[in-house]
Amino acid sequence: MLSLVALAPLAVVGILLVGFRWPAKYAMPVGFVTVVVAAALVWEVEATVIAAASVEGLIIAVGILAIVFGALLLLGTLSKSGGLATIRSTFTDISPDRRVQAIIIGWLFGSFIEGASGFGTPAAVVAPLLLALGFPAMAAVMVGLVIQSTPVTFGAAGTPVITGIGDGLGGSAAVDERLRFLGVEMPEYAARIGVDAALMHAIIGTLIPLFLACMVTGFFGERRRFGDGLGVWKFALFSAFAMTVPYVVFAIVLGPEFPALLGGLTGLAIVVTAARRGVFMPEQAWEFPDRERWNPRWMGTLEPETDVAARRIHPLLAWTPYVLLAGLLVVTRTVTPVQELLTGVSMDFENIFGTEISESIEPLYLPGFLLIVVCVATYGLHRMRAGEIAGSWRIAGKQIFGVAVALLFAVPLVRVFINSEINLSGYDSMPLTIAEGVASITGGNWPLLAPAIGALGAFVAGSNTISNMMFSLFQFSTAEQVGIPPESVVASQAVGGAAGNMVTVHNVVAASATVGLLGREGDVIRKNLLPLGYYVVFAGGLGYVFAYGLGFNPGTVLIALLVAGLAVTAWLLRRQRQAQNTRV
Repeated sequence: MLSLVALAPLAVVGILLVGFRWPAKYAMPVGFVTVVVAAALVWEVEATVIAAASVEGLIIAVGILAIVFGALLLLGTLSKSGGLATIRSTFTDISPDRRVQAIIIGWLFGSFIEGASGFGTPAAVVAPLLLALGFPAMAAVMVGLVIQSTPVTFGAAGTPVITGIGDGLGGSAAVDERLRFLGVEMPEYAARIGVDAALMHAIIGTLIPLFLACMVTGFFGERRRFGDGLGVWKFALFSAFAMTVPYVVFAIVLGPEFPALLGGLTGLAIVVTAARRGVFMPEQAWEFPDRERWNPRWMGTLEPETDVAARRIHPLLAWTPYVLLAGLLVVTRTVTPVQELLTGVSMDFENIFGTEISESIEPLYLPGFLLIVVCVATYGLHRMRAGEIAGSWRIAGKQIFGVAVALLFAVPLVRVFINSEINLSGYDSMPLTIAEGVASITGGNWPLLAPAIGALGAFVAGSNTISNMMFSLFQFSTAEQVGIPPESVVASQAVGGAAGNMVTVHNVVAASATVGLLGREGDVIRKNLLPLGYYVVFAGGLGYVFAYGLGFNPGTVLIALLVAGLAVTAWLLRRQRQAQNTRV
């Protein structure tokens, strides 16, 4: 019963967003009220703690809003300078095929940005870039969010592993005993779990580029045929392996800081070079229907094409802002002196309202600050006039107000949910209560559901790192109770937590804001439930196999059924496509 009560705030938000298609700016306040009522009446959380957790959420929301504003400002800057027109022609020169563009920009460039900065930045960068290339706003957001899966466990230079798992397992006597048994320290132990997570991600993520192509054609094509996405299956698999193979190698050789960062960069270099030479490219390019036939719900309020400056600039100059952004993200996340310099400037809020809740914000280390720095540099690089600069700020300012309402309720909801552990009832926190309720039912089959708990944590907290911090110790303890290696179960937690980023409200709202799609977050979440379900189910099967080994067991059977189902679906879609083409 406690698990059901703890689940109520999440259920309310999910039903309103997905079931009733409420905008997040209306659904999140209702969810916030629900969690406050549950925390106060059932968990007996004091009013000062609820208030402190809410303020903590507002502080975190400021950092998220800074990322969104920076991404919007960069989009507006390139729109006014003429850079977007050149970038669009650059990708058209590689291939006019929208499926290919989605894979290169979303899967490869997005993975690199995730590895460098994490915390929702890729979707906020990828979505406006795809919009500028002529994608419907909803398609751009969908692509930017679907790739928030495979690279996420190693986002922000490995933060979900180093901090999420490392801190999440720290201080436990059971974990210390396990470390002594294995003869390792916590950093090495977290890296070992990271390797297991990388292997799971590489296996599951191999089909994500193909999912992207099929979803783009199935939801936004002239005939709405998912089978049209199969036309780039060779290129999609090539792009997948170009990222996942080095991704695993870097996880084993260099540790959790570099799989997404260097895997994405390596894959991008390989695939773009190959694509320019026509390797594995489709025979016929696929395009969206004419704009006048687009469903109104696909379109946002922002149309950068209409704001592009009349002049064109050199391709090298057009791409320089993104190259500069990537370089700054890498340097600030991997060069220790620079990192220490930027993180040294901190606004600390200790013991808010006299509680044990504290929060801090490092303004110079935020990706949003780096985005603004890049915008200022672009003013000079692109020789922008004062009127163009002012216009870019107007574009960004107009959009940021729409996202603020949703985030200023969403993040406090999360913090009250998590901080419910500070209570007078003696109950565990709401997240742990939900997890324990599920574990009590599953017993030894727990690995099948472990990724779902990770995904739930990410959906609630908006972060794989926080999901790992909340649930890593619980996953470790549950694994030991049922007598299986805890490393594989914690790795499953990390994989599920990464997949949950596809639908977390924070990321959906932030990405939607960058393309002017506010109010349709539920539509985006519904579409992304398909790849999320694939990812979590596959991760559950792999986690079971990692724990118990191959054989005639639930994990192996689940994987076999999933693969068979995907194969049959692909065959049916291909047959349908061929039949329709024959009739035409």
